[in-house]
Formats: sequence, C-alpha cells, structure tokens
Amino acid sequence: MDAANTILQNDEVYTLKSTARYAAPVVDCANYYRALHEAIEKAQRSIFIVGWDIDSRVRLLRGEEEKASELPSVISELINLKASENPDLRVYLLRWDSSLAFFGMREIWAKEVWDEKTPENVHTVLDGSIPMGGSQHQKIVIIDDELAFSGGMDVAVHRWDTREHRLVEPERDDGDGSYGPFHDVQVAVSGPIVKELSKLVRWRWNRLVDETQQITESTEQRHPDNTDQLPNCWPQSVKPLLENIDCAVSQTIPFMDDVEPVQEVRKMLLALIEQAEEFIYIENQFANRGEIAEALNRRLKACPKLRVLIVSSYQPKGTMETEAYWAGRIDFKRILENGIEDERVLVAYSGSTNKEGVEGQKRVHAKVMVIDDAYFVIGSSNLSNRSMSLDTECDLTFVASTEKHREQIAWFRNDLISEHAGWSVEDVQSFIDGENTFKQLTQCKEKYAYCLHEADDKIFTDQSLQQLLTPIGDPQEPIVPSIPLFNGKRLSIPNPSKRGLVITATIVIIALLVGGGYLLSQNVDWMSKDHLQALLESLRDSPWAIIAVCGIYIIAGILFFPVTVLSLAVAMVFGAVWGVIYGMAGVMASTAVLFFFGHLIGDKGLRSFIGPKINKIDKKFAENGIFGVAVIRMIPIAPFSLVNLVAGISSIKLVYFLAGTFLGMLPPMIIKGVVGGSIADIIRDPTPKHIGLLVGGLVAWILLAYGSQKLVNYFQNTRGKSKNLEQSATEVHEQV
Repeated sequence: MDAANTILQNDEVYTLKSTARYAAPVVDCANYYRALHEAIEKAQRSIFIVGWDIDSRVRLLRGEEEKASELPSVISELINLKASENPDLRVYLLRWDSSLAFFGMREIWAKEVWDEKTPENVHTVLDGSIPMGGSQHQKIVIIDDELAFSGGMDVAVHRWDTREHRLVEPERDDGDGSYGPFHDVQVAVSGPIVKELSKLVRWRWNRLVDETQQITESTEQRHPDNTDQLPNCWPQSVKPLLENIDCAVSQTIPFMDDVEPVQEVRKMLLALIEQAEEFIYIENQFANRGEIAEALNRRLKACPKLRVLIVSSYQPKGTMETEAYWAGRIDFKRILENGIEDERVLVAYSGSTNKEGVEGQKRVHAKVMVIDDAYFVIGSSNLSNRSMSLDTECDLTFVASTEKHREQIAWFRNDLISEHAGWSVEDVQSFIDGENTFKQLTQCKEKYAYCLHEADDKIFTDQSLQQLLTPIGDPQEPIVPSIPLFNGKRLSIPNPSKRGLVITATIVIIALLVGGGYLLSQNVDWMSKDHLQALLESLRDSPWAIIAVCGIYIIAGILFFPVTVLSLAVAMVFGAVWGVIYGMAGVMASTAVLFFFGHLIGDKGLRSFIGPKINKIDKKFAENGIFGVAVIRMIPIAPFSLVNLVAGISSIKLVYFLAGTFLGMLPPMIIKGVVGGSIADIIRDPTPKHIGLLVGGLVAWILLAYGSQKLVNYFQNTRGKSKNLEQSATEVHEQV
C-alpha cells in the first residue's frame, strides 16, 4: 500500500501538506514541559503559543530538575526573563477567552496577568471570536520559526505527570490540591512543516488584532531545511524518532464572521479509517462521535483481520461530562461492536493498585490515532461532536513512505500501549502479531503495574439526561445560532468573555446589595430611618450609647446600608457635636470589621478571583498611602462597605487605612453633623437660624466634594509632572 499517494492526494482532508525534517512524539507532560522549557531557553527571535489555556502559574520543571535549574521554572517568570534580557525577542500568546464552565480552573484576568508579569515585547490576545458553545482548542507552540510543538497538551493546571503515573505523586499539585494520573501526547517537528504552521498561527493572530498589532515579519527560517543538523532551539531532552516524513495539517474551524467553516479533521479521520487493514490504535479523551463509530464498524466488517483498540479515561468528572460524553460512549461502543466478534474490539482504560492498596486510573487527554504502521495522527481533536465542527482544532497526520518509517510508527504505537498495559514493547508487538490480542493485553503482567481493563460506562449513567445535556456539553452547532444579515451574510454570536461576565456579575452583586439595603430601609420597620432614629433616641442617655452606635454601624456596613443616611440619623439624635463623635466611632469600627472580613475572603480565594485588579489597587494604595484613602473617603466613588472589603484584600496595612479613613471621613462627618443636627432642630423649632445652618451645611458639603476633586486632580498632575521630570533626568544621566 502506497500510503502517501493514498491520503496526501486528497486535498479535502488537510489545510496544507509538507515534510517534517525531524519529528518526535513527546509523551506525557513532564517530558513536554521540560522540552518546552529548554526550547524557550534557547529562543532568540520569536515565541508563539496558541492554546486552550496558557496559565502564567504553571511550573515547567518539577522536583530535582526545578531545584537544579538556573532559570525560573514558572513559565511567566521564564518568559519574563528571556524577554527582558533580549528586547528583540517577540512573544505572542493567543489564548481562548474561556467559558463560564471553566470559571474555577483558569486565570480570570489572563491578559492582565501576563501584561503585568512580562515586558512590552510579550503580547497577549484572548480569542473571543469562537461561536457560543465552542472553544479555541488548538495547542501549538513555535520557537524561532524553526521548531513547532502540536498536539493535545496545553500549558495549564492539572496536566503535569511522568510516564510512571504514580498513584501518589506530590508534584501533581498546582497549588489548589492534588489530582490523579494524567496522560497526554504532543509532537515536536522541524523542517518545512514549521513554515506552514507559522503561517497558520500568524493568521490566527492577525485576524484578532488591529493593524498596529499585526505580525508582518517574514516566516523565513534561518535554519536551512536541507541540513542534517537539528535547529538550535531543538530541546536537548527530545530525541527525534522520524526523519524526512510527509505530513499534513488538518483543521476544524467553525463558522465565524470572517471565516468559512472547515471540517478537515473529520474528513481526515474518516479517510484514514478507510485505509486500515490490520490494526487501529486510538487514544482519546472522549469517544462519543457516532459517525466515527459507524466508520470503524464498516471497516471492521470489510476487513476480517482488522482489530480496533481504543484507550480512554474511566471516571467522568461531573454530571455534564457524564451525560454528554460517557453516556455518548455507551452508544459509540454499541455502534462499534455491532455484529463484530468480541476479540476484535476493545474500549479500555488503564488502571493500577499500588502496594498501599490505593487504586487509580489514568485520565487520558491524548488525541492519537495509529493506522497499521502506515499513518499516525497527533492532534488536539477529540472523537466528539464539537471537535468535528464547533471548536478550532489542529491535527498533524504523518504518512510513512519508507520501511524505516513503518518500523518507527509501529514502535511508537507499541510504546504507548506498553505504558497502559504494563507489557514490554516487544510483548505488545507479539500480541498484535498473534491470536487473542486483547485477551493477552488485558492480563496483568505484574501485581502493581498498570493494566488495561474494558470500560463499562453503564455503571456511571443510565443515559436519562443524555438528550438534555449533550447539546450543551458536546454541541455540533453553536448554542446560539448565527443571525442572518440583509447583505446575505450571517453574524455569529461568540461566547461572552470571562472578563465581561465577572464585571457584569460584580455590578449586579453591588446593585443588589445597595438596592437591597435601600428596600430594607423602606419596607422593613426595624431597618427604616425612623426606627433607627427611635432606637438611637432610646440610647441617647445610656452609658452604652457609643457601643450600641458602633454595633449598628457594623451591622449596617455588612448589609451595605448607606453610611450617609446612618450618619445623618446619628447627628439628628445626638446633635452636631456628639453625633460627629459617635458617628466617627461607628465608622472606624465598621471599617475595621469589614477590613478583616475582606482580608479573610482574600485569603480564601478572592484575590485569585479578582487577579491583577487587586494588584492595581495595591499600587494605588502604595503610591498614595493615607492620602489616597482619605481622597477615596471624601469623594464617594464606591460604596463605603465595598471600599472596606477591597482594602482588606489589598496589601495596605490596617493602621494606614484607618488613619486615611479618619482624615477622609472627618470633614464630611462634621458637615453631616451640622446638617443632621439642623434637620432635628428644624423639626423641633424651624427658626431662620436653624434653616440657615442647614443650607450652609449643604453648601459646605457640595464645596467639600468639589474641592476634594480639584485637590486630587492637582495632586495627580503635579505628581505626573514630577515623574516625567525624574524619568527625563534618568534618561539624560544614562546618555551621559
């Protein structure tokens, strides 16, 4: 069978075809992250990373390697160092803008995080153009336009693991708790194929940015394609497996406003299945696409010698995954096995039990298909509905043209099966060549080794929710259909951005708190101004008055009750002098309590939730200190309680925050005392004097707000000029 002529002549199954001078599958994330660290270390001109996620917190090295490395292990620190040392290095990070479904797993303010942690030659874009329900699922890295990685691996949390997949592994913890064994596959390539992937990545970038951010550099490689040497940036830990092998890049691209849909991945996988004669090996996170199962079943019936082995995950995570994917795998398996002898098909997972009796299974995230010893695919695509039509995907298909290629492809397949089944590579090949292949593969060679077990998904679901949740969890089309326009085109509705969702949710929460406080004050007797005033009047002559007032302020602060209304009520009851004293005591007590409450929330996760926004508040407090707090208090730009909570999350010290609050709240509190006392006096005795005090207090209140704003503007302008003068002096000094 001339594999190259069979597949690569069909231009409907790929975006482009080319040749890999060198190609090396990289198995499991410990190996990939190490290789990525080495490649970034050697980068001289450019780094492109396209991913479902690019998490700034991920440690690329672990254990002794991390301790021994002279360079940072955390990817953001590594890129920051490289970009700072080499201003000519350009780094481009293209990450999916995410979905509400992954709210707790990913950095919410991803762009701001990267912008804050790296210099100006590191550029970040969030892809929010994918239709609603879809995702940016390609995982591509390109270094200096000479080396490319592509496959199933992202720079994301809960991915790192070694090929041993120990059931208890301390390094499988990204700071938010441990996770189980995790398996994945990437491929490293060099040669002409990298030029084509470079063009693809640049196209992805340029369609998302304005003209000022377009990438126009030449994609010419400085490393000649015809040399036998590896590129300078090739990772030292990766040994090439194949040389001069033909390959093709297949994509899934959903319909977007400026792009016509592409379903090359789907067509390529179906075409490859039609080439199979003896053995198909598949590793995939999901296997629920009925069309793929039907194609496999047809080919099994057409080729009596053909066998199919699929290795996937075992335990689902959550109801959505259970009903959208595991329930679908029940149907997939039923279609696949229909009319086929049991020994010819196996859908399995890899599990183990250690000496301590701990049981576990690998979470398979790889997307691999090997057809006989003629073709293999390493990509980002799952055997799911969304990967065939709705997500953006990128698969690389390698095509054998020599006997050596075939031997190497067979070895790669057997090496993967060996990891899952616990048998040697040689044993695996003998089982494939012999009879009862799957019966032998599923026998455990060693008591504590990983073994293959047939998957039985019916223990997880009765499929009762499958029809309801599959269109949401694994849709073939956008959840919200595109809108037809008058010019005959259609407008796609993208996913709402995570940043927009957070901002909207924050505004809604604040509005509900403020509005709820107002409604309570209007409709609940004990929360009304009259009730509060009556309560305060009952305490007027009590020795516990100041303690009671502080307690009321604390409760009102927690309920986001307007502090101005409360302060006026206190002044009306206790008068202009004692009203100010008691009011300031209550303000300081409420401030301290909510500060500590905000600090507690921050320690439990609110800081990571808000992200760099908190860092910016930190910077404001650090630059302005007590004065900055005082200005915020005099100019009510945010609710009193919200400012207290945010301050607790920031790095400002309580003593400074209280001092700034005292200085900022005292002037308006004095005016509120005058106004509140005047209102009480007018109620009792509406004389011209009392009316004049009221009018004067209101005017003073307005002038205070206006004057505070002017003072802030003057301060900021003066400070800005000073910084510019300081910067200019520094530049002159450097030139001299």
